[in-house]
Amino acid sequence: MQTSERSYDVIIAGGGVVGASLACALADAGLRVALIDAREPVTDWPADSIDQRVYAITRASQTLFERLGVWDGIRARGVSPYLEMQVWDAAGPGRIHFDAAELGEPLLGHIIEQRVIQAALLEGQQRLEGLERFCPAVLADFSVGDTQVTVRLEDGRELSAALLVGADGAGSRVRELAGIGVQAHDYAQTAVVAVVATERPHAETAWQRFLPTGPLAFLPLRDGRCSIVWSTVPEEAERLLALPEDDFCIELGQAFDYQLGAITGVSARGGFPLRRLHAVDYVQQRLALVGDAAHVIHPLAGQGVNLGLLDVAALAEVVAAARVAGRDIGSHANLRRYERWRRGENALMQSAMDGFKWLFASQLTPVRLLRNLGLGTVDRLSPIKSLLARHAMGRAGDLPRLVRPDTRS
Repeated sequence: MQTSERSYDVIIAGGGVVGASLACALADAGLRVALIDAREPVTDWPADSIDQRVYAITRASQTLFERLGVWDGIRARGVSPYLEMQVWDAAGPGRIHFDAAELGEPLLGHIIEQRVIQAALLEGQQRLEGLERFCPAVLADFSVGDTQVTVRLEDGRELSAALLVGADGAGSRVRELAGIGVQAHDYAQTAVVAVVATERPHAETAWQRFLPTGPLAFLPLRDGRCSIVWSTVPEEAERLLALPEDDFCIELGQAFDYQLGAITGVSARGGFPLRRLHAVDYVQQRLALVGDAAHVIHPLAGQGVNLGLLDVAALAEVVAAARVAGRDIGSHANLRRYERWRRGENALMQSAMDGFKWLFASQLTPVRLLRNLGLGTVDRLSPIKSLLARHAMGRAGDLPRLVRPDTRS
């Protein structure tokens, strides 16, 4: 028999950056939250090491972390602000340069290791009385009733709540059990990731060169090195991953047009296939999807986790408002507000990234000339460039209160 100790307002399946952030946001709003996490986050690591997984965190995501009270913990563990961004085409002279000073901003964003964010979020969770973590634990099944959803864990424990949130990634078990279909597209690309040392300093700049086979990004890290994301066709990725270190450094330097001089060192390399995914529905009765469980995007603009954090802010606002008004937080009618708020914006960002990918992959002469002309033109048109930058920073659009620069606006 289950006790009241196993009854909550919200159950969240998935303790990654998005799920943990949502848990903090809801618990901070006074809800009783159960967070199901398959493994404990890493909280300690060698001082000179860098996580292979890093995120380009926007100003909007930074604001969310500040409001959740975890930003100081993130910053104390190490962040790398970037003040500029350089984007250019390998097949022509087109180039665009974004500068925080020109936008009246102190910076464009931060490059932060995944483990740094997760460790700070864990610290934040431990301060919240209304949040209970189940870790290590895995959701096995759930059933939806009139007034609650009952979740069964693999170890036999049962939890109940008014709402279940799937924050369990692209292969979401919650989405699968709910029977929610996805629209998926294989990009036929693999992202090669590594940490590299360069001859010249990165100058607190994020760099991206569009090659015919895909974009190559250099992201500045706190220790002076760069995290690279080299998206290319799978066969080429396999070859790059198998190259001896010295040969890889030479090819990487050539591909990057030696913008930071020679590549002088490289960490262990990893590769992961790229695809687009979008859930047909974000919500059902007593169920909602956030982050990669709802949408997966091409990494060329680094927006993936930031879109997930915007989901967090929107869903937290919808749920908290319903609770204050005395409405059923898990009703389909209430959750539809969240779906209408986020699904369209996420689809628009996916389409924009697909458009950029096609535009820069095309080797047709008219397309190549057009994109280089466009890059140069936009670089000279300050209002358009400023609008693009504000979207990239998460400072434009219908923003939830938790990520607005000024909550009074």
